[in-house]
Amino acid sequence: MSIKIITDSACDLPKGLVQEYGIDVLPFLVIIDDKEYQDGVNITTREVYDAIRADKIPTTAQVPIDQIAATFKKYAEQGRECLYLSFSSKLSGTCNTVQLVAQEMMQKFKDFKLTIVDTLSGSLAQGLIALEAAQMAKAGADSAAIIDRAQKRSNNNVEHLFSVDDLHYLYRGGRVNYASAFLGGLLQVKPILHVQDGLMIPFQKVRGKKMAIKRIVELVKERSLGDKDQLIGITHADDPAAAEEVKALLQENLGYQNFITNLIGSVLACHIGIGGVAVFAVNKKFPEVNAAPSAT
Repeated sequence: MSIKIITDSACDLPKGLVQEYGIDVLPFLVIIDDKEYQDGVNITTREVYDAIRADKIPTTAQVPIDQIAATFKKYAEQGRECLYLSFSSKLSGTCNTVQLVAQEMMQKFKDFKLTIVDTLSGSLAQGLIALEAAQMAKAGADSAAIIDRAQKRSNNNVEHLFSVDDLHYLYRGGRVNYASAFLGGLLQVKPILHVQDGLMIPFQKVRGKKMAIKRIVELVKERSLGDKDQLIGITHADDPAAAEEVKALLQENLGYQNFITNLIGSVLACHIGIGGVAVFAVNKKFPEVNAAPSAT
């Protein structure tokens, strides 16, 4: 029996791929008006964006401990080996919680094989890592090879390149200061951000959305593996036009043809707000590792 791939709802994978490859996705909690929801279970990402547009302030909380424990217990009782690919530990405490639960479960079930990998990623970067692991498992790869690949991918091997429309949300989350947020709004300054060692870092500012999209595409060209068949992830913060523009430029300028496009999920939407687009692509860090997974 192949290794079971488990991740959490920060991965932003489309449900069709989750179902096709049998990936277990544990839900973060979303809190709106003091009511808790399970991300993707009893609240959709669309409903989270609707709440933001209604001037509500959704927040998120870790995957509940009892849900993590129940999932591990189920597979331990089945004698199924598991690989948990977590949202970045630098952005959430869930990875640490998962490790604590895993220790207790492996003490109770001595033969239970469970590996925890901190992807140091989020959104479709985390999703691409989980998808590739699940594709390898479905193809019959052995557990050691799957774990090794996931660990390499999680070592800054998947680029996160993104911009947001409204700096207010990054200010609220402590990512930019008040002056930057205020002046950015007046001057239509758009930050370009990336992720390094699991942290979301602003590293450049440009004027206007068109320039932000152009700069993201330039950075993909500079940093990505360059394999025209590799799978590129695109997410957007309820801004499908920006996602389509990025996709078209990646096709026309760089020749990429395989894409996953999805909304930025609830976990990150609560922190970046409405508007913005992101691209995720395997970079050149491990040339001996094959290109990113295919869409099918």
